[in-house]
Amino acid sequence: MGLTNTSVGIAAVDSGLVIKKQSGDDKVIAIAGNPNVGKSTVFNALTGMNQHTGNWPGKTVTNAQGYCKTKRNSYVMVDIPGTYSLMAHSAEEEIARNFICFGDADAVVVVCDATCLERNMNLVLQVLEISNNAVVCVNLMDEAKRKHIKVDLELLSERLGVPVVGAVARKKHGLNELMLAVDDLMDKKRQGALEIAYNDDIENAIKMIEAAVLNFPLYELSSRWLSLRLLDSDESLMAEINEYLGVDFLKDERIQSAISTAKLELLEKGIGGDRLKDQIVASIIQKAEDICTGAIIITEKKYAEIDRKIDKVITSRGLGYPIMVALLALIFWITITGANYPSKILSDALFYVQDRLTDIFNALNAPDWLHGALVLGVYRVLAWVVSVMLPPMAIFFPLFTLLEDAGYLPRIAYNMDKTFKRCNACGKQALTMCMGFGCNAAGIVGCRIIDSPRERLLAILTNNFVPCNGRFPTLIALLTMFFIGSMGGLLSSAISAALLTLVILMGICATFFVTWLLSRTLLKGIPSSFTLELPPYRRPQVGKVIVRSIFDRTLFVLGRAIVVAAPAGLIIWLMANITINDVSILNHCASFLDPFAYLMGLDGVILMAFILGFPANEIVLPIIIMAYAAQGSIVEMDNLFEMKQLFINNGWTFVTAISMMLFSMFHWPCSTTLMTIKKETGSKKWTLLAALLPTVIGIAICMLFTTIVRLIM
Repeated sequence: MGLTNTSVGIAAVDSGLVIKKQSGDDKVIAIAGNPNVGKSTVFNALTGMNQHTGNWPGKTVTNAQGYCKTKRNSYVMVDIPGTYSLMAHSAEEEIARNFICFGDADAVVVVCDATCLERNMNLVLQVLEISNNAVVCVNLMDEAKRKHIKVDLELLSERLGVPVVGAVARKKHGLNELMLAVDDLMDKKRQGALEIAYNDDIENAIKMIEAAVLNFPLYELSSRWLSLRLLDSDESLMAEINEYLGVDFLKDERIQSAISTAKLELLEKGIGGDRLKDQIVASIIQKAEDICTGAIIITEKKYAEIDRKIDKVITSRGLGYPIMVALLALIFWITITGANYPSKILSDALFYVQDRLTDIFNALNAPDWLHGALVLGVYRVLAWVVSVMLPPMAIFFPLFTLLEDAGYLPRIAYNMDKTFKRCNACGKQALTMCMGFGCNAAGIVGCRIIDSPRERLLAILTNNFVPCNGRFPTLIALLTMFFIGSMGGLLSSAISAALLTLVILMGICATFFVTWLLSRTLLKGIPSSFTLELPPYRRPQVGKVIVRSIFDRTLFVLGRAIVVAAPAGLIIWLMANITINDVSILNHCASFLDPFAYLMGLDGVILMAFILGFPANEIVLPIIIMAYAAQGSIVEMDNLFEMKQLFINNGWTFVTAISMMLFSMFHWPCSTTLMTIKKETGSKKWTLLAALLPTVIGIAICMLFTTIVRLIM
């Protein structure tokens, strides 16, 4: 069976996600699953990685839709958020539950991990309680084989009463069989839902409520499942059900009476509240165990034991943090070493294009001011941003994604969870903080994985305390010029990476401190708990990781930087070339800022460069060079020695260099990050606070450092 795929757009309304079908015959398939089971890999393979992504209405959780066509049917595939349960405790779980229940999906594909199938079976059973119009996709069959785990798919299908298909999604194995099972399901939908046997008391309560519920037209809803949920008293679910049915059925006297009587009888037998939920969950777990018994056979436990042995080392108290720091330093070293040559080649190529543009302007007899504004202003800033920013990002993002693909990033969150808990924050903030190393804007968007609004806000407000990829070139250049000297080769890059890691650790400590401070003042609260799965270690898919990192992260971030850098280049050129009393506006502004900058160990030019670098941190250093060199456009120094000599000639000392590094670490976020914060929080107040926090701390640290050094010296 052949598959074809393409992308499909969406439109959102307040009542829920609206599927934009390409034809009226399209079937809607929800793809569900636990996190880290390859759900999105299945989705990407079926849709050709051509999807539309957006936010679920009223939520900050991303959805994706794609189009898939077989010989028999055409489908709109909806990748719903990964969730461990449909008993909603988070935005992801609530959205997954609501779409399966009320999203009018024709079927659900539940993706499971073959290496931990029994745990994944909990979600399968909850989906089947709602509807039997489902297909179970047991993914990662190759990993199971490598770990000597045998899965009897036929026996599982017989016990579940739905098709069960094995797959290796990243190699596209088994996907034709999966869609064939979906086609068969569309031709003849299964009627009736799987029943999980609860204890006699709960069963009697369900029957009591179900007798009253059946008086209402339930459409596609299972009366048994609805009756069980009424015992839970889930308010968010009740609101969704009322909207779905178009009537407030809870106001019906028969249903109210049935619920009250059922709950009263359960309470008399000591079953109520949390104990009721515990017994429901225990029954689901027992059912999952019964279904998997005999269907999953582990012939050798060697690989699982190896994973546990590795985890004992990298998540231990003594070695967990040193290993994290060592890996961070290694990534920085590879980034620094690997980015030098591509950056130089790219810079030469882009500035060669600049020369050709100049030739064109000269041939057209264009006025000097037009050539200066467009070529020496706009284009030159863009060339600098691209040549400085692209190579490190093209290395850093794939390296970071490889750690994620191998299964190491969840271990980082596990290691740092206790530290964030002490700050009354969520351990997931460790992951968003790591994302901030590549781009703070990406880290802000990543905060969506945090369920608690308070803890999400904490993560957003403190993400800028770790330096992004745009600040690395400035930090590396200053470290190399003033603290490494003339050492060359691998030694120089190794020391740069080590010093940069120390600087980064200072930013991480600042993140902890500010998070702790905010959680005890403006954002008081108790840290929430969350389920953190440590997935098995896997061999990274290097090719796909590189492609995904470059297109999904590197080019996306670069594109946003270019959008804001272009007008900045024009403004910088105008300020440097428009004079008042034979002094440029840029120098007038620098002179005005000089007294305040002196208190911070800087000068007016440096502070002005940071202000003009608001659109993109990459242009701070070239603005300083331009102002010192008294030229009307951004210039490129041939080497770091020339740059250091220029700085020294303009009054720089080691105090200036350190203060510059400190302020580069702690100052306002770039314009892209602030726009992202405004979009994610929907608040100007929190956006302003996100800008003021690092700026005030940076000014205070610089002033304190400078004052102490001047007193000593």
